[in-house]
Amino acid sequence: MRVLVTGATGFIGFHVSRTLIKKGIEVRALVRDGHALADLDELGVQMVTGDIRNYESICRAIEGCDQVYHLAADYRLWVPDPDTMYDINVQGTKNIMKAALKYGVGKVVYTSTVGVMTPGSNGYPVNEESPSDEKTMAGHYKKSKFLAEKEVYQYIGKGLPVIIVNPSTPVGAMDRKPTPTGKIIVDFLSGKMPAYLDTGLNIVDVEDVSTGHLLAAEHGRIGQRYILGNRNVSLKEFLHTLARLTGKKPPKIRLPYFPVLIAACVDEAMSKLVSHRQPRIPLTGVRMARNHMYFDCSKAVNELHMPQSPIEGAVEKAVSWFTEKGYVEN
Repeated sequence: MRVLVTGATGFIGFHVSRTLIKKGIEVRALVRDGHALADLDELGVQMVTGDIRNYESICRAIEGCDQVYHLAADYRLWVPDPDTMYDINVQGTKNIMKAALKYGVGKVVYTSTVGVMTPGSNGYPVNEESPSDEKTMAGHYKKSKFLAEKEVYQYIGKGLPVIIVNPSTPVGAMDRKPTPTGKIIVDFLSGKMPAYLDTGLNIVDVEDVSTGHLLAAEHGRIGQRYILGNRNVSLKEFLHTLARLTGKKPPKIRLPYFPVLIAACVDEAMSKLVSHRQPRIPLTGVRMARNHMYFDCSKAVNELHMPQSPIEGAVEKAVSWFTEKGYVEN
């Protein structure tokens, strides 16, 4: 069997590609020219140069593939040009679905995000059936992924066999950018986290997330979404886990929300008007932190049999990888 993976150079996409190859599946990746491809080449991935914003390049990549795993996305908390993010996340997804329908692909796994779900009040975990409201979503990334999901459902209605997966907060090795959660780990290791906000997140081993993608293709119901997550933890608990594993002291100061929000507004305004660089305090990240992003992952566990590896192991792998690759400042 041959499958196409988009976003294979990304954090989750790399692990999905590796898991597929370990299963003996031939992997073709749609990659942009100039991206670092050595790791994929070492895996034995067949690479086709293209861009999900270019429909013709998608058609060249998808022809002859039995399945598609669409993970490519623009994931940033701050974007100087939001139109680019919508072009990639929404129009790019539409292009992938259109080509998959044209070539009669047998199964499509679309990688969304738990960010399209409205957080529960008082930290109550939400599930796949919880309502989504675009108006409550902080930042262009969540909004663009919400609109992309709507495009996916349009193609499901046209007969395209799609399963949607919604990863929570993956942690592990190969987080090259790094992701916002990976940056928390790097900042902690570098001694740059003197304080924290009262928030919460759902942590999961990125290798379990990659396995969850394959299980979705094997056992998932067409048109259904599955939260790929594991354990709900407060940010304070997460930082204390890092402290136990590394021997470093966790921050003791809990910052009040609204002063940080004001500081983020000022910082982002200065970034737009003066520096034109990513703000040190991303406003979207602060707005997201107002709610505890807790999720009920039982549907993926019960229907897909998704593994639930201890998150401590994932954190250890992330710490080791960031340290070995020189991300940590001494």
